[in-house]
Amino acid sequence: MHYFSEQRVAVFVDIQNLYYTARVLYNKKVNFKNVLLTATNNRQLIRALAYGIVTTEGMEEKFFEALEGVGYEVKTKALQVFADGAKKGDWDVGIAVDAIKLSQHVDVIVLVSGDGDYVPLVKYIQNSAGCRVEGVAFEESTSSSLLDELDSFTNMSANKRRFLI
Repeated sequence: MHYFSEQRVAVFVDIQNLYYTARVLYNKKVNFKNVLLTATNNRQLIRALAYGIVTTEGMEEKFFEALEGVGYEVKTKALQVFADGAKKGDWDVGIAVDAIKLSQHVDVIVLVSGDGDYVPLVKYIQNSAGCRVEGVAFEESTSSSLLDELDSFTNMSANKRRFLI
Protein backbone atom coordinates (compact mmCIF):
# COMPACT_ATOMS: atom_id res chain seq x y z
CA MET A 1 0.00 0.00 0.00
CA HIS A 2 1.40 3.37 -1.03
CA TYR A 3 0.65 6.35 1.19
CA PHE A 4 1.47 9.96 0.48
CA SER A 5 2.54 12.20 3.33
CA GLU A 6 0.57 15.13 1.94
CA GLN A 7 -2.75 13.25 2.17
CA ARG A 8 -5.19 14.86 4.61
CA VAL A 9 -6.78 12.29 6.89
CA ALA A 10 -9.82 12.22 9.17
CA VAL A 11 -10.22 9.32 11.61
CA PHE A 12 -13.55 8.14 13.04
CA VAL A 13 -13.46 5.68 15.94
CA ASP A 14 -16.50 3.72 17.08
CA ILE A 15 -15.26 3.20 20.66
CA GLN A 16 -17.90 0.64 21.65
CA ASN A 17 -17.25 -1.50 18.57
CA LEU A 18 -13.52 -1.74 19.31
CA TYR A 19 -13.81 -1.94 23.09
CA TYR A 20 -16.24 -4.85 23.16
CA THR A 21 -14.52 -6.74 20.36
CA ALA A 22 -11.15 -6.57 22.14
CA ARG A 23 -12.78 -7.66 25.38
CA VAL A 24 -14.69 -10.58 23.84
CA LEU A 25 -11.92 -11.85 21.55
CA TYR A 26 -8.85 -11.28 23.72
CA ASN A 27 -10.00 -10.11 27.17
CA LYS A 28 -7.80 -7.03 26.62
CA LYS A 29 -8.13 -3.29 26.11
CA VAL A 30 -7.38 -1.37 22.93
CA ASN A 31 -4.31 0.83 22.59
CA PHE A 32 -6.14 3.79 21.05
CA LYS A 33 -2.93 5.80 20.70
CA ASN A 34 -1.44 3.16 18.38
CA VAL A 35 -4.74 2.94 16.51
CA LEU A 36 -4.45 6.66 15.73
CA LEU A 37 -0.78 6.39 14.74
CA THR A 38 -1.60 3.52 12.40
CA ALA A 39 -4.65 5.23 10.93
CA THR A 40 -2.73 8.41 10.10
CA ASN A 41 0.39 6.55 8.95
CA ASN A 42 2.60 9.68 8.85
CA ARG A 43 -0.01 11.61 6.88
CA GLN A 44 -1.56 14.97 7.78
CA LEU A 45 -4.19 14.44 10.48
CA ILE A 46 -7.04 16.92 10.10
CA ARG A 47 -9.33 15.49 12.80
CA ALA A 48 -9.58 12.36 14.92
CA LEU A 49 -13.02 11.81 16.39
CA ALA A 50 -13.87 9.10 18.92
CA TYR A 51 -17.51 8.37 19.66
CA GLY A 52 -18.50 6.96 23.04
CA ILE A 53 -21.48 6.15 25.21
CA VAL A 54 -21.84 7.45 28.76
CA THR A 55 -23.54 5.15 31.24
CA THR A 56 -25.40 6.28 34.35
CA GLU A 57 -22.43 5.21 36.49
CA GLY A 58 -20.17 7.62 34.57
CA MET A 59 -17.11 5.37 34.84
CA GLU A 60 -15.95 6.42 31.34
CA GLU A 61 -14.81 9.95 32.20
CA LYS A 62 -11.12 9.15 32.84
CA PHE A 63 -11.01 6.95 29.75
CA PHE A 64 -12.43 9.76 27.58
CA GLU A 65 -9.89 12.18 29.07
CA ALA A 66 -7.09 9.75 28.18
CA LEU A 67 -8.35 9.61 24.59
CA GLU A 68 -8.27 13.40 24.41
CA GLY A 69 -4.73 13.26 25.76
CA VAL A 70 -3.54 11.20 22.79
CA GLY A 71 -5.20 13.40 20.17
CA TYR A 72 -8.87 12.48 19.82
CA GLU A 73 -11.86 14.78 20.01
CA VAL A 74 -14.35 12.75 22.03
CA LYS A 75 -18.08 12.94 21.34
CA THR A 76 -20.37 11.30 23.86
CA LYS A 77 -24.03 10.63 24.36
CA ALA A 78 -26.03 8.88 27.03
CA LEU A 79 -26.94 5.22 26.91
CA GLN A 80 -30.62 4.93 26.03
CA VAL A 81 -32.63 2.73 28.39
CA PHE A 82 -36.08 1.72 27.20
CA ALA A 83 -39.16 0.97 29.32
CA ASP A 84 -38.70 -2.80 28.86
CA GLY A 85 -35.12 -2.54 30.17
CA ALA A 86 -33.49 -2.84 26.73
CA LYS A 87 -30.42 -0.66 26.23
CA LYS A 88 -29.10 0.98 23.09
CA GLY A 89 -26.03 3.05 22.53
CA ASP A 90 -24.56 3.56 19.12
CA TRP A 91 -23.20 6.37 17.04
CA ASP A 92 -23.71 4.97 13.53
CA VAL A 93 -25.75 7.91 12.25
CA GLY A 94 -23.58 10.52 14.01
CA ILE A 95 -20.39 9.01 12.61
CA ALA A 96 -21.93 8.84 9.13
CA VAL A 97 -23.03 12.49 9.18
CA ASP A 98 -19.66 13.71 10.47
CA ALA A 99 -17.74 11.58 7.95
CA ILE A 100 -19.82 12.91 5.05
CA LYS A 101 -19.28 16.50 6.20
CA LEU A 102 -15.53 16.05 6.68
CA SER A 103 -15.06 14.08 3.45
CA GLN A 104 -15.31 17.40 1.59
CA HIS A 105 -12.11 18.60 3.30
CA VAL A 106 -9.84 15.54 3.35
CA ASP A 107 -8.34 12.96 1.00
CA VAL A 108 -8.81 9.93 3.25
CA ILE A 109 -11.47 8.86 5.73
CA VAL A 110 -10.34 6.14 8.17
CA LEU A 111 -13.21 4.26 9.73
CA VAL A 112 -12.22 2.42 12.90
CA SER A 113 -15.04 -0.08 13.14
CA GLY A 114 -15.99 -3.42 11.63
CA ASP A 115 -19.71 -2.65 11.49
CA GLY A 116 -21.34 -3.59 8.18
CA ASP A 117 -23.90 -0.82 8.68
CA TYR A 118 -21.21 1.54 7.33
CA VAL A 119 -21.18 0.00 3.82
CA PRO A 120 -23.55 2.64 2.33
CA LEU A 121 -21.44 5.38 3.95
CA VAL A 122 -18.23 3.99 2.45
CA LYS A 123 -19.76 3.79 -1.03
CA TYR A 124 -21.20 7.29 -0.76
CA ILE A 125 -17.91 8.88 0.32
CA GLN A 126 -15.91 7.05 -2.35
CA ASN A 127 -18.33 7.99 -5.13
CA SER A 128 -19.51 11.46 -4.08
CA ALA A 129 -16.46 12.95 -2.39
CA GLY A 130 -13.82 10.96 -4.22
CA CYS A 131 -12.15 10.10 -0.92
CA ARG A 132 -10.29 6.94 -0.09
CA VAL A 133 -11.98 5.08 2.73
CA GLU A 134 -9.73 2.88 4.84
CA GLY A 135 -10.68 0.59 7.69
CA VAL A 136 -8.98 -0.39 10.93
CA ALA A 137 -10.58 -3.10 13.08
CA PHE A 138 -10.37 -6.71 14.21
CA GLU A 139 -10.97 -8.80 11.10
CA GLU A 140 -12.83 -11.54 13.03
CA SER A 141 -15.58 -9.07 13.86
CA THR A 142 -15.54 -7.07 10.61
CA SER A 143 -18.36 -7.43 8.14
CA SER A 144 -17.22 -9.11 4.91
CA SER A 145 -19.37 -6.64 2.94
CA LEU A 146 -17.47 -3.76 4.60
CA LEU A 147 -14.12 -5.40 3.78
CA ASP A 148 -15.24 -5.66 0.14
CA GLU A 149 -15.87 -1.91 -0.10
CA LEU A 150 -12.91 -0.42 1.80
CA ASP A 151 -9.92 0.83 -0.21
CA SER A 152 -7.61 -0.77 2.36
CA PHE A 153 -7.94 -2.52 5.71
CA THR A 154 -5.66 -2.90 8.72
CA ASN A 155 -6.42 -6.03 10.72
CA MET A 156 -5.69 -5.22 14.36
CA SER A 157 -5.63 -8.95 15.19
CA ALA A 158 -2.57 -9.37 12.97
CA ASN A 159 -0.54 -7.19 15.35
CA LYS A 160 -1.97 -7.75 18.83
CA ARG A 161 1.18 -6.45 20.53
CA ARG A 162 0.67 -3.04 18.87
CA PHE A 163 -3.09 -2.74 19.31
CA LEU A 164 -3.89 -4.43 22.62
CA ILE A 165 -2.99 -3.56 26.21
